[in-house]
Amino acid sequence: MRRPRLRLPTACALLSLLAGCAAHEVDFQGEGAGLVGPGAPVHAVLETPPVGAPGQDAADDPAVWASATPLMVMGQTTPGFVAGTDKKSGLYIYGFDGRILQFLPEGLLNNVDAVEGLSIDGRPQLVLGASDRTPGRTGISLYVFDPAGTGRNAVRYWGHVATDVVEPYGFCFARRGPEVHAILVGHEGELRQFILSADAAGRPTARLVRTAEIGSISEGCAADEAGDALYINEENVGLWRYGLDPASGAGRTLIQPIARDILVADAEGLTTITDASGRYLIASSQGDSTFPVWRIDGAAPQYKGRFKVVDGAVDGVTGTDGLAAASGPAGPFPEGIVVIQDDLNDGGAQNFKYVDWRDVRTTLGL
Repeated sequence: MRRPRLRLPTACALLSLLAGCAAHEVDFQGEGAGLVGPGAPVHAVLETPPVGAPGQDAADDPAVWASATPLMVMGQTTPGFVAGTDKKSGLYIYGFDGRILQFLPEGLLNNVDAVEGLSIDGRPQLVLGASDRTPGRTGISLYVFDPAGTGRNAVRYWGHVATDVVEPYGFCFARRGPEVHAILVGHEGELRQFILSADAAGRPTARLVRTAEIGSISEGCAADEAGDALYINEENVGLWRYGLDPASGAGRTLIQPIARDILVADAEGLTTITDASGRYLIASSQGDSTFPVWRIDGAAPQYKGRFKVVDGAVDGVTGTDGLAAASGPAGPFPEGIVVIQDDLNDGGAQNFKYVDWRDVRTTLGL
């Protein structure tokens, strides 16, 4: 989605004479667009080319994967890549310098994530998954990439997981021991968790292991595998922590309700990052274009403050839908990278900005 929204209580007041108020979003493109709330300032180091046409709500969510050894993507050597969705038309693969390495015209993909841990036909593969809203194919679309591939090695379509979710929105992967879990969040607050595997013929199989209802419009999700936790943003309610174990069902704890100067509706993307200083959860506070951070390696999440991405070598960031982070060396980012979708971009159309994790850590005193 794109910000800013007319906040739900205000929308209810305006519509109360006509109808009851349902839990839905209302686009508001008037005064206040692009406002940024209080937060510690950082700069983006670089950005990707624009996605879609100017004024089009197209770029949505990234995933980041860094390789321990150089690899080939479409004939180009890279230490890893960023996958970013164009929710109007497909999936981009970018280098850590922001260049487009590949584009897959895959339809209406919304959120994307990547995971290691599956072998297909005896070869370890990187798997990408995306929530897919394409008519006739709603569910989870899956892609694979061979890290050992050569030449015009590319991300390629692998298969599809059908679900009962009418409008897939959020998506994230998780590892639980040897298992790869695929977690889908629906627009109306559906939570579906699958165990993903490959059959003897190398085709994807998915077994549904959890069905729960979040309550209202939700999207961002991120797994904290070390803490066996799953974090989900319910956009107009707040940040929830679930158990990552599907047997935990619908049990959850509200970590942070929607609140001014902390997490402002719409609460959107989520990602985790780990370094020597700790394990952290980063959220997109879309309503005021800031990014609250929690340390999550203790008994309970500890709020550490917020940052905002301001104008520098490239323009600042507003209205973020999705974001993703990678720990450790990621090309020119020696201690980690945060990739953030930018809604109101100086280049005209939306794109993705790259932020050095060291800058975030320094400005928040982590």
